[in-house]
Amino acid sequence: MRTWQHLIDGSWVAGVQGRTFKTVNPATGAHLADVAEGTAEDVDLAVGAACRAFEQSDWATDPEARAVALRRVADGLIRRQADFVAIEVEDTGLPISQAKGQAARAASNFTFFAEMATRMTGETYPQPGRFLNYTVRRPVGVAGLITPWNTPLMLESWKVAPCLASGNTCVLKPAEWSPLSAVLLGEVITEAGVPDGVFNIVHGFGETAGAPLVVHPQVPLISFTGETSTGQSIIRAGAERLKRFSMELGGKSPVVVFSDADQERALDAVVFGVYSLNGERCTAGSRVLIEDRIYPQFVERLARRVAAIRVGDPSDARTEVGPLIHPEHLGRVQGYLAAARQEGATVLVGGERPPGLEKGNFLTPALITEVRPNMRIVQEEVFGPVLVAMPFHGEEEALALANSVRYGLAGYVWTNDLTRAHRFAQALHAGMVWVNSQNVRDLRTPFGGAKDSGIGREGGHYSFDFYTETTSVQVALGPHAIPKFGADPV
Repeated sequence: MRTWQHLIDGSWVAGVQGRTFKTVNPATGAHLADVAEGTAEDVDLAVGAACRAFEQSDWATDPEARAVALRRVADGLIRRQADFVAIEVEDTGLPISQAKGQAARAASNFTFFAEMATRMTGETYPQPGRFLNYTVRRPVGVAGLITPWNTPLMLESWKVAPCLASGNTCVLKPAEWSPLSAVLLGEVITEAGVPDGVFNIVHGFGETAGAPLVVHPQVPLISFTGETSTGQSIIRAGAERLKRFSMELGGKSPVVVFSDADQERALDAVVFGVYSLNGERCTAGSRVLIEDRIYPQFVERLARRVAAIRVGDPSDARTEVGPLIHPEHLGRVQGYLAAARQEGATVLVGGERPPGLEKGNFLTPALITEVRPNMRIVQEEVFGPVLVAMPFHGEEEALALANSVRYGLAGYVWTNDLTRAHRFAQALHAGMVWVNSQNVRDLRTPFGGAKDSGIGREGGHYSFDFYTETTSVQVALGPHAIPKFGADPV
């Protein structure tokens, strides 16, 4: 069985302490591979390599070369798409039809930021005849990139591509529950001619690999995607050195369906938005708020659709929901379902192990009704195939319910009333809102959340606000008045 290693300074290496950990197939429980377990010593070697690459190579100063290299990475991702899809299905349990979409998106991310590499421009603020004031952007140095386990390849590309496009170098710490696609990405990046040390990988656990990366004195940038409490811990750990953070954290996003909406399309979007990617997606519309006059019939149709979702082998193209990532996470989701029942909610559909799937981390998609706004199942992020449905009466109550949680990552609004659509979208406490749409990403737009859903925005030129330092230059175009302190003798 292959042991998957760290990538440090262009070479695949075992961990300094020689330890490994297992990664398993969530659909079968089978042992997939052994992976090098990184520690502070491995992190220090990777950071050292990244520092040297930043200071001694032309990576930071040659945007054209960066663009060429990133286009080659995109080409490599396309060329090896089948390999990436296969490993994502095995390592995460993503249904193969959805894993294909994630792999294509990863290639698109590199293509997009390859072009952005040559558009990292500043702004001018002329004062005719007096001053020319302008800004320039420059890369910061070494970035620590800590990625989650749910869609690892796509989210790795979402951080690595803008980081490298802006001229930084990096150390990637993949999630320990799904580490394998990062290795394939490292192979593609190396084959694309990216200089040694620009991109490094250290595998391992948060406490022993992620934490040393966060506090390392030569890593000024930390980009993290994951659970909110972990993000808070990372910020506390890095605060002493005034590190710059980009945090994409938890979500409990509402889907608000008004009675005048196209209910068929809204139904499709609700079902796909929470149950795709096995329910393990940060922007999932996990609370559907339905106007009371259509609530009974909408929930009835919703229940039929949820009950008919095909759960099974993620390598089967017909499968719509596969297994959850890990037995520990399955137990967590089951705990939320039990808590919902104890608090008086009704699990209308699902929430059980599907018949015939005794192995693996399978759970039938759940629909929960008869909930109150203060219930845990309404307030907390479950991160699984679980949807709560609530009625509302009027726009004011809908908005109050939508904004009543600590999170503010995304929101979805379904209505054919144009003025209400704009009014409601702008009143939602969310970083991103889709109107009469499922979650369709435009890479030019900012991605990020409000409240406990994160800090900062990435995407388009907004990524450069995090990955670059801005310098303001003021140039005098002629003599201007300068006070003459000390010019007259006392």
